[in-house]
Amino acid sequence: MKLNPDCIREILFAIEETTTMHRAFYLDEDNCIDIFPKYNFDIVFYHIRQCDMYGYLYKASFSISNSCTIIDLTPKAHEFINNIRKDDNWHKTKNIALKVGSFSLDTLSKIATGVISSLIKAQLDIN
Repeated sequence: MKLNPDCIREILFAIEETTTMHRAFYLDEDNCIDIFPKYNFDIVFYHIRQCDMYGYLYKASFSISNSCTIIDLTPKAHEFINNIRKDDNWHKTKNIALKVGSFSLDTLSKIATGVISSLIKAQLDIN
């Protein structure tokens, strides 16, 4: 299955919005359509596993009954989604990824960091 960066972004935002010190993010086939109406369960579940393997999820557990519980995002995930939170930054990140020909999580993260660094330099008027 191909990695869909927009799906990854939506998943990370949903986890961020849901989790608190007392509440985890829970996903199963029944609630998936309510949380992610654009994607089917298999696609979302695949992308959650990819996020977990990349180190974006803190204490993710997967059951054999096709459900998962996620305690929180890692600092690495928070940094990434804060870099791509603004739609304009996300579109710039995806456009650069398209030009270089890679949509891996590592590449997207590096590009997003570069986009933010470039914006910071412009604001500080640094050449």
